[in-house]
Amino acid sequence: MPPPLAKPLAPDSAAPETATPGSATPGSATPGSKDSDGGVLAAAYGATSADSGLVPLTLARRAPREDDVEIAIEFCGLCHSDVHAVWGEWGGQAYPLVPGHEIVGTVSRVGSAVTDFAPGDRVGVGCMVDSCRECESCLDGLEQYCENGMTGTYGAVDRRNGGSITQGGYSSSIVVDRRYVLRVPDSLDPAAVAPLLCAGITTFSPLRHFDVEEGDVVGVVGLGGLGHMAVKLAKAMGAKVVVFTTSESKVPAALELGADEVVLSRDEAAMEAANRTIDLIIDTVAAPHDLNPLFRTLRVDGALFQLGLPSEAMPPVNPRALVRRRIAYAGSLIGGIAETQEMLDFCAEHGVVADIEVVRAEQLNEAYDRMVAGDVKYRFVLDTGTLQAPAKEADA
Repeated sequence: MPPPLAKPLAPDSAAPETATPGSATPGSATPGSKDSDGGVLAAAYGATSADSGLVPLTLARRAPREDDVEIAIEFCGLCHSDVHAVWGEWGGQAYPLVPGHEIVGTVSRVGSAVTDFAPGDRVGVGCMVDSCRECESCLDGLEQYCENGMTGTYGAVDRRNGGSITQGGYSSSIVVDRRYVLRVPDSLDPAAVAPLLCAGITTFSPLRHFDVEEGDVVGVVGLGGLGHMAVKLAKAMGAKVVVFTTSESKVPAALELGADEVVLSRDEAAMEAANRTIDLIIDTVAAPHDLNPLFRTLRVDGALFQLGLPSEAMPPVNPRALVRRRIAYAGSLIGGIAETQEMLDFCAEHGVVADIEVVRAEQLNEAYDRMVAGDVKYRFVLDTGTLQAPAKEADA
């Protein structure tokens, strides 16, 4: 779950590119009807206010510019951060808002300068659709840490395109600059790939940053959408995986996913037995919890990566727990474009995808309620083929 850190590009950076609207190579199945400039009216589901719920909407998607890729969306994952945004829990949200940043589809049109994608290619779009492309982070392939603010896939000001608000993947189509489009391997189920573009890369990035390899011991705290991906990816990297959970009912599920051991973190004896046994912990829990018992399970030079973002303050960290074993306490935010492509290729090589439940458009509000209640194993994915036809006029 990426945090609400995406902000508009600095006013003086990233001026809109000049390109002739409609200068695209036609594809075989452009979704929706075209406007006079070659743009498309796309069917969508989104919110018109914090309490409207998700309702049918129509989006005006721009015509592909020279570096753009137009995508006919097939599937879009549902992320818990979508709920926070739609329900206005992160404040300052512009409506109408179409969420969705786990997008998989096929290319329908490309701009005149695009040579790396062609109509019919299966592609994906994750949590960002732009960044400044000039700062040190962007030049290092770490666009998610753009020093001028990455542009989120939805709910962000799109400085290169007239200051419009980006609208996400609960829709029939989207247009994205080729630099932020990913190639989806043909061997993977496209519906089950969608959550990889958020939950997958969010857990892959710290595992790769820590250079996890065969023989390492990785602890995973929490077994939701992020946690189940952390288990699968760490196992695919050759690690021994230990799941920490407060719920005894999660034990069979963790073992079924491939965990080697499960530790009930409320069991003091079990936590004591885990002392100094873990190299790296991936903490996916988004509720306040005490980290100090987890630090005691780490070996010298171990690390705990915090991925979950509790809405309330966490219990304080005891610095002595870090100092005594040279432990690192770190955070991580999704991944850059190159690393996300690496993750997709790694998943194709090892047959890793998310465990999903596919939902229809009219089930989205129910799915949100079930997400909040934790009633999903482990990610919902919207089948965009169930969206209504677009209206004759756009809502956004």
